[in-house]
Amino acid sequence: MEDEIVLVLPATRQTLCGGSQTRLNRSPPNPSSYFSSAIQPSSGFKKPLNTLFSLLLSSRPPLSSFLVKPAHSNPLRFPPPLGCHSNEKKAYLAYVSEGLGNFHDWNMVMKYQMKNGSLFNSPSATAAALIHNQNDGCLDYLTSLLDKFGNAVPTVYPLDLYVRLCMVDTLYKLGITRHFRVEIQNVLDEAYRCWVEGDVQIFMDVVTCALAFRLLRINGYEVSSDPLAKITKEGDYMSSCKDRFKDVYAALEVFKASHIIYQEELGFGEQNSMSTDFLKKEISTASNSIHREVDDALKLPFNGSLERMSTRRNIEHYNVDNRLILKTTYSSLNISNEDFLRLAVDDFNACQSIYREEIKDLERWVMEFRLDKLKFARQKTAYCYFSAASTFPSPELSDARISWAKSCMLTTVMDDFFDGGGSIDELVNLVHTVEKWNVDVQNDCCSEEVRILFLAIKDTASSNIDKAFKWQERDITSHVIEIWVDVVKSMLREAIWARDGSVPTMREYIENGLLSFALGPIVPLAIYFVGPRLSEEIVQSSEYLKLFELMSTYGRLLNDIHTFKRESKAGQLNAVPLYMSHRKNTGIGEQEAVEEIKMLMENHRREMMKLVLETKGSIVPKACKDAFWSMCNVVNLFYAKDDGYTGNAILDVVKEIIYDPVYHRSML
Repeated sequence: MEDEIVLVLPATRQTLCGGSQTRLNRSPPNPSSYFSSAIQPSSGFKKPLNTLFSLLLSSRPPLSSFLVKPAHSNPLRFPPPLGCHSNEKKAYLAYVSEGLGNFHDWNMVMKYQMKNGSLFNSPSATAAALIHNQNDGCLDYLTSLLDKFGNAVPTVYPLDLYVRLCMVDTLYKLGITRHFRVEIQNVLDEAYRCWVEGDVQIFMDVVTCALAFRLLRINGYEVSSDPLAKITKEGDYMSSCKDRFKDVYAALEVFKASHIIYQEELGFGEQNSMSTDFLKKEISTASNSIHREVDDALKLPFNGSLERMSTRRNIEHYNVDNRLILKTTYSSLNISNEDFLRLAVDDFNACQSIYREEIKDLERWVMEFRLDKLKFARQKTAYCYFSAASTFPSPELSDARISWAKSCMLTTVMDDFFDGGGSIDELVNLVHTVEKWNVDVQNDCCSEEVRILFLAIKDTASSNIDKAFKWQERDITSHVIEIWVDVVKSMLREAIWARDGSVPTMREYIENGLLSFALGPIVPLAIYFVGPRLSEEIVQSSEYLKLFELMSTYGRLLNDIHTFKRESKAGQLNAVPLYMSHRKNTGIGEQEAVEEIKMLMENHRREMMKLVLETKGSIVPKACKDAFWSMCNVVNLFYAKDDGYTGNAILDVVKEIIYDPVYHRSML
C-alpha cells in the first residue's frame, strides 16, 4: 500500500468517548488563580501560563511524531504538505501547529485566528498559539472552554461549520429534509453569515467553500461564485499530492458547484471541464464509496437526476462507519448517523405504501373513463405517476401527485390521437368541444374516441377546480379551461402542418411546440396543490410565464433531438429536420444541427436554473419553481439517450421508486 503521512498522537492527547474529547489537567480548579498571572499591559506574559496550559503543551507531539508508515484500517490521515499549493500548505501547518513547536512561524499561524479567539476552533492548536504568542483572544477562548466543560474539552469547539454543512447535505441526500426544516435553516443562516463576512471557516479550503456555495445557492441565498472561483484557482486541489482521497472529494464538490453557476459567471465556468476531466481520470483509483458517488455525479449532475432516484441510491450506499478527520479520528453523529439512516428507510418505504394505493386509484380511473379502450394510445400510468411521485414525494402532496399523473396520462393519449389516432374531422371536433366546454357529449362529439377524451379531460379539470378552491380559496376555472384549449389548438395546428406538408419557421414551430408538448396541464395545475398561495397576479406574471416557456421549450427540443429519425419517417414535424431545412444553404448536417440545438437548450436550462434559484425580485414561491425544474429532470430522464418514454427502458427505475422497498446492508 502507498505510504501516507500519519499523525501519531501522544498518550496524553488521546481522546475520550470514542475520540470526541481531549483531557486537560486543570489545576488549580479556580480559574482566578491563573488570570492573575496572565496578561500585563504592553508587556505580554511575565511568565508561562500556569499549570493548565503548561501541562497541555508539555505533551504536544514533536515534529518527529509525523511518521511515514503504511496506513492501514482507518488511520488518522492528513493531506501531506509537500507538493501541494503553498496556501493550502500554510493552512495545513497552522491546523497542526501544536505539533511543530519552535520550528513553526507562529506569526503566520495567527493569521488563521477566528473571531472567537481560536485557531480552527481547536483547543490544542489555540493553546499552542497562546504559549508562543501570548494572545488575549486565545486565552479568552480557552478559559471559556474550561468554564463550560471542565477538565475534558471537545477536540473541536464549536463544531466545525463544515461538519454541520455535511449534516445538511446528508439530510438532502437521504430525502428527509422536511423533518429538519428549522435545524437546516439555522445552519444555512450561519453559513450565509460566514460567507458574507468572509469567515475563514468557509474560505480556508475548497471543499468547504464549494459545499457551502452549493447548499446556499440551491436554498435561495444570494451568493456569488467569485470567491469560489478565486479559491479554486489559488488552491491546486488537483495537484500531485499523494492523498487522492482529499483531492477526489475536492474535485467532486467543485464539479457539483459548477453545475449551478449562472451564464454570466464565466470566472468559474472552466472549473466544470477541469474537474470533470480530473474525476474521470481518478475514478479508477478511488475507493468504492467515492467511486460510486463520482460515477453518479458524472452520469447525473444537478439537472440529470430525479431526487427520489438519488435518495434511494444514497440510502442503499450510506456509510454508517464514516469518520471525520480532526485532531483525532472523530466519529461525528452529524455525518455517520444511523438514526438518520433508519428514518430515511422508514420514510421511503412508508411513502411507497401511499404511492401503491394512489396508482391503484389511477388504474381504476383509467378503466372508469375507458381510456384503456383507445387502441391507438400508449397507456403510461406507471410512468406518469412515477414522474409525479418523484416531483412531490411527501405524503401530504397527494392532490399534486394525482393532478400531475392524470394530466400526464391524458396528454399522452391526446398526443397519440393527434399524431394519427384520429381523423382530421375528429381532431377539429375535439378542439371545438373543448373550446365550448359545456356541451352535450352525446350530440356534440362526433365519435366515441372524442367522447372518451373529452369526458376524461373535463373530469380531470373539474377535480382540479374543486380541490384548488380548498387549497387556494379562489376559483381557477378560467385558467384550467385556457390551458386545455391551448393544448388542443396547438396539437391541431401541428397536425395540420404535417398533413398539408407545410414548413413553418423555426420561431413558429417553437412557439407552437412549447404548447403542443403539453406540459401546461401537468405542472401549472399541479402546483396549485403544493401549499403556497398562487394569486392571479403570480400566475400571469412575466416570471411565471418565463418559467413555463423555458421548461416547455427545453422539453420540446430534447424530445425532438432524440426522436427526429422516427418522426421524420412518420411524416411528423420535428425541430432537427426543420432546422436543417432553414439552413440548407449552409450544408449543415444532422449531427451539427443536433449540437447547435443542444447549445440552445443549454442556454435555456441555465436561464431557467437562475430563475428557479434566485429569490431577489421573485414572486413565484420556491416550491412552485422547483416543480418546473423537476419537470426538466423528468424529461432528461425519459430522453437521456432515446425516446425512453415510449419504450420500456426505465421500468426498473419506476419499480424502485414505487414498488420495491429500500434496505441497507447494515439492517439485513
